[in-house]
Amino acid sequence: MEFALYLILGGFAGITAGLFGVGGGLIIVPVLVFSFTAQGIDPLILTHLAVGTSLATIVFTSLNSILTHHRQGAVRWAVVRWMTLGILIGAALGSLTAAAIQGPMLQKIIGVFAITIAVQMGFSLQPKSSAGVPGKPVLTGAGIVIGWASAIFGIGGGSLTVPFLTWRSVPIQQAVATSAACGMPIAIAGALSFAVVGWQDAHLPEWSLGFVYLPALVGIAITSMYFARIGAQLAHRLSPLVLRRLFALLLLGVGINFLI
Repeated sequence: MEFALYLILGGFAGITAGLFGVGGGLIIVPVLVFSFTAQGIDPLILTHLAVGTSLATIVFTSLNSILTHHRQGAVRWAVVRWMTLGILIGAALGSLTAAAIQGPMLQKIIGVFAITIAVQMGFSLQPKSSAGVPGKPVLTGAGIVIGWASAIFGIGGGSLTVPFLTWRSVPIQQAVATSAACGMPIAIAGALSFAVVGWQDAHLPEWSLGFVYLPALVGIAITSMYFARIGAQLAHRLSPLVLRRLFALLLLGVGINFLI
């Protein structure tokens, strides 16, 4: 039953990865927290295990999403390259920060973060679009911040990258596509860091690679890679306004769930 849950979760994560460019982490982390609680995993590390596993699954979730967006010509690869430089640094720092936070507190931090981003996206609470995409130093600096926060929250960075890029005058479909591409280095750096940080933890269940739970990783990866392609195709058919509001509703639901 647990593995079946991971297969279903992978399908939902894949759809959200392709549709919103979020890597599926905002769906994966809450469900894994619930699943790990039911399995009796120690509360001290179950949130860290959910975050690390989520980051590892995003490596697979992002793959088909990136390919589909690339075929649509929507990925701004010049932006991806310079943001990745900062993302690699930020993701490593983020995993160390998350490891220093107690599990229950980490859940509440994730909840507040999700609700904040939901309100910002739903009501378009941001400065007017700037003149255009910033230069290389700013992109790298943004990558550090996004990589750091994404590693803490177990996400592919879409909830930060998409608003940042749309603020800098990038059309929403291109912002989603570029965000999906940025999710890959976030996921790789974050997952490796969580595996190393949690390597010697005495509370880990069997079949764990540090703070990465392998059965969940395999189950989610099997279905997420297929459904990510479907989500990416849908992203190019929906209007920007509908896409933004659906994204906000998704984040609001996740945030409320974590706080209660």
